[in-house]
Amino acid sequence: MSKQMTLDDVLVYCAELGFDAVDPTAYYFPGYPTPPNDAYVYQIKQKAFRLGLDISGTGVRNDFTLPDATRRKAEVDLVTKWTDVAARLGAPVVRIFAGLGKELPASYNREEVTGWVVDSIRACTDYAASRGVMIVLQNHADFIQTADHILDIVRKVNSDWLAVNLDIGSFKVGDPYAQIARVAPYAATWQLKENLFVDGQEVPTDLARVVRIVRESGYRGYLPIETLGKGDPKVKVAAFFDKVKKALTTNG
Repeated sequence: MSKQMTLDDVLVYCAELGFDAVDPTAYYFPGYPTPPNDAYVYQIKQKAFRLGLDISGTGVRNDFTLPDATRRKAEVDLVTKWTDVAARLGAPVVRIFAGLGKELPASYNREEVTGWVVDSIRACTDYAASRGVMIVLQNHADFIQTADHILDIVRKVNSDWLAVNLDIGSFKVGDPYAQIARVAPYAATWQLKENLFVDGQEVPTDLARVVRIVRESGYRGYLPIETLGKGDPKVKVAAFFDKVKKALTTNG
């Protein structure tokens, strides 16, 4: 975000550090939300391949909780445009949000807004199926705050082309480990974070416990990591990557 690194730089950094895959998120592409031209997409795709990196996914910023149906349609269009980019990039998933839910008048109840979200996501998954790309819904401590919230949406959409991007650090209500375990069977990708919230307090993640949940769920994909907060990102990413690798090795 500070423009000190390009996506090309990130690919090199990830390869040198020893990652197996990279998630080039859409809003770090030049010109976002406008999709990049094919030349740039294929440049990133080729560079990742030459560096020995798979592309594990990409993601957009969207909001399906907007009361205005025209604006929601524009958000669906954003997702479908980047689904096309994902297909060209070779990314198997596009990560989306339900939405912030911040613009809702008091007259709207959760059930009605959930209906907007479900209809919007269903439109995205119908299109994504035609492009061979999965949509993954991220719990992000916004409209989705609990395991019940995200599982309700996934079940109502009822599409083989929808799964969960399980963000372990965004369950801020209740026991995060219990909620992670409930959602884990529905995950097609994850976001492992340095900290999570227990009883409203931000504490270091028990990675051994998370790894056990991952393994017990039968998950076999990549485990993306995300570092947040102050500090040098290069240092923070390297340190957390090392901790995750050790947890995976130690917990067999």
